[in-house]
Amino acid sequence: MTDSSRPPGPPGDAGTDHAAQPLAQQPSSQQHRAAAPRRVRVAVLTISDTRTPDTDTSGQYLLAELRAAGHETVQYRVVRDDAVEIRTALVQFVREATVVLSSGGTGLTGRDVTVPVVESMITKPIPGFGELFRMLSYREVGGAAMLSRALGGLCRGSAIFAMPGSLNAVKTAWEGILRDEIGHLAFEIERHGQPGVVAAGPAAPSVPVPPASQEAAPQPGELGGSPVRLGRHGKEEPPT
Repeated sequence: MTDSSRPPGPPGDAGTDHAAQPLAQQPSSQQHRAAAPRRVRVAVLTISDTRTPDTDTSGQYLLAELRAAGHETVQYRVVRDDAVEIRTALVQFVREATVVLSSGGTGLTGRDVTVPVVESMITKPIPGFGELFRMLSYREVGGAAMLSRALGGLCRGSAIFAMPGSLNAVKTAWEGILRDEIGHLAFEIERHGQPGVVAAGPAAPSVPVPPASQEAAPQPGELGGSPVRLGRHGKEEPPT
């Protein structure tokens, strides 16, 4: 008897209930999601000449969403549209986080320098992120989506996703792509290791994320602080 209360599956599914299947018989992507960590170490970087932590709606949105989903936010910072400041922050963040989310500086203006910095650090591109983001953006803003250079990729043992700075763009990337795949992504990054990543030693103390209403004071290893090697991976700096 057909259960009329059950929504139809995809063509060729014939009513197969994947949730009821033994794990070994499920598609590999479903197995990987089932094995994925529920709590991922994430860092958030906002790139802007004008925003502060108090006015950074995109960064505060990401922090709230990450915390609501049970992830660990290990770092948050706002830096200027300056290649040195962006790279300094990202180099530290990829040592501490499995996933780094940046917003801002992906457009075409002369001050937009995020993309070349991220590209110089990526060891394995994830082209599907930018492709999916522009596809989703096209539905919202039409042909103007082509002006976005959103991109993602691996930097040794971490993943960096660079998004436009507007709150709507960040919501599109998070809700349409990253939210449901961040655990799966962490699983894929770590299950076989990454070339050039040295096994981490004893865990270093993490730098707390400041309350949303306060700007963080420089911490050791941050801009204005004394350099220190913090990190989950214990790896060398990405090549310049």
